[in-house]
Amino acid sequence: MNVVITGANRGLGLGFVKHYLQQSASVWACYRSDAGELASIGSERLHTVCWDVGSDEHPQGDLPDTIDLLINNAGIYGPGKDGQSLNRVTGKAMLEVFNVDCVGPLRVVQLLAERVIASKGVIANISSKMGSTSDNSSGGTYAYRAAKAGLVIVSKSMAVDLAPHGVHVITLHPGWVMTDMTHNTGLIDVTTSVAGMSAVISDARNYPAGEFVAFDGKTVPY
Repeated sequence: MNVVITGANRGLGLGFVKHYLQQSASVWACYRSDAGELASIGSERLHTVCWDVGSDEHPQGDLPDTIDLLINNAGIYGPGKDGQSLNRVTGKAMLEVFNVDCVGPLRVVQLLAERVIASKGVIANISSKMGSTSDNSSGGTYAYRAAKAGLVIVSKSMAVDLAPHGVHVITLHPGWVMTDMTHNTGLIDVTTSVAGMSAVISDARNYPAGEFVAFDGKTVPY
């Protein structure tokens, strides 16, 4: 099984790397600039690739000819909560977060779609319940919410467009996870989130194409 993961040098991405290596998969772990803990993982099935998904530049490294699972995990939060308030958020911040969190996964799929089609594989796009209008009762966080909401729509279009080729696309909410992005606050740890999302991925074809699903298997209202 060939697995490609973006944003794989820390947090959820690194958790996915460790999970699929334990499942005896061959893993291509992509990172923007610093390999981080990936450099200390000693496995012949791990391949590291420098790839900034926020750029139109191609990855600096080889990727497999066939991909069974592509996980678009790379993302940024942008300015802190105060910097994303109604009075303070800037157009620059909005565009920077949208570029990485929404356009980034699209860039990745545009480049790798034929390789996923070759395996009739699965694409999992990591969004967030923060992008759900139904779940938004606190306002604020304009850049991150908008980018993650946009990714749900992009993911759905991917699902429709790739379904005739045997590729199944699903959108995932990881939960509120203790990572660097959340300053290690949260309700669950990385291992719990990754285990849950991996179970959903394994069962992806039992969900409608493009469905927005949380780590616990429940559909997220959009």
